[in-house]
Amino acid sequence: MQSTPDVNKIFSISGNDAFDKLALEVFSYQFNHNQIYRSFCNALKKTPKTVATVGQIPFLPISFFQSHRVVAFEGEGQTTFTSSGTTGTVPSSHYVYDLSVYEKSFMLGFEYFYENLSQYIFLALLPGYMQRSGSSLVFMVNSLIQKSGNTQGGFYLQDLEMLASTLERLHKSAKKVVLIGVSFALLDLAENFPVKIPNTIIMETGGMKGKRKELIREELHQIIKQAFGVKVVHSEYGMTELLSQAYSKGNGIFECPPWMKVVISDATDPLSISPPGKSGGINIIDLANIHSCSFIATQDLGRLHPHGKFEVLGRFDHSNLRGCNLMID
Repeated sequence: MQSTPDVNKIFSISGNDAFDKLALEVFSYQFNHNQIYRSFCNALKKTPKTVATVGQIPFLPISFFQSHRVVAFEGEGQTTFTSSGTTGTVPSSHYVYDLSVYEKSFMLGFEYFYENLSQYIFLALLPGYMQRSGSSLVFMVNSLIQKSGNTQGGFYLQDLEMLASTLERLHKSAKKVVLIGVSFALLDLAENFPVKIPNTIIMETGGMKGKRKELIREELHQIIKQAFGVKVVHSEYGMTELLSQAYSKGNGIFECPPWMKVVISDATDPLSISPPGKSGGINIIDLANIHSCSFIATQDLGRLHPHGKFEVLGRFDHSNLRGCNLMID
């Protein structure tokens, strides 16, 4: 039986050739150990014997996490992350075998783009996520707060006035501050307690979650920039079903850490890959997701840019997913 790919090798990847080689190794491992993914691949006649390149690896529709236990391990994992979902939808469940892999992924991922954690004070504005258990986002941000070693960081739920006062105080002290929050909460803060904090990194994680009218990214970022005097708004792109995140340092253009890659599928044929510059479905290779499934077809619409960067254009209508509805019992 094939042994589990070396996690340390995943987080020390350098270059496309090394990524592709390891991705094929992970595909073979998950085909052999993940029953749900193997059944899906068999339905497409894609097996380790027929898949010779990364471009031939099938991407499992993310909806499987709503209806199946997508795991490449036996027994119980250390925890289960669940999505918040929207009204009337079934939440996704991500069964995590080893939390230390997730911790390593988000810490190294953050430091890949922003350098050492200890430089930052993290302030979190994540109402909604805090009101339920099993949020991978809350787990990540809480760990970043704790592992930074800066005791001035913390969560702010509904006390926006206190948050605004804290942001202003820390800005005057020239501390490096990251304010990470969901879109609707950042808008509430911007409208009710605007403070000029131009050196603060304001990072939105997306999503109105039905709390407010959806805004296009440019409109959302413009409101935040005007309220807080920042030149750009940063963004984090992650989801319950993954163990890695992509980041944007402005203009909505995201970049992945070395162990994560985005592939765009044809909007009318989800099993075909689109060239850079053409919009289509966002497929994600997340090699850190070793004990679940590393090849996920999201329900997001996007476009690939040079050097592996990408932008998120919106969500697919479910009618466009007909090519991926190979549901199994």
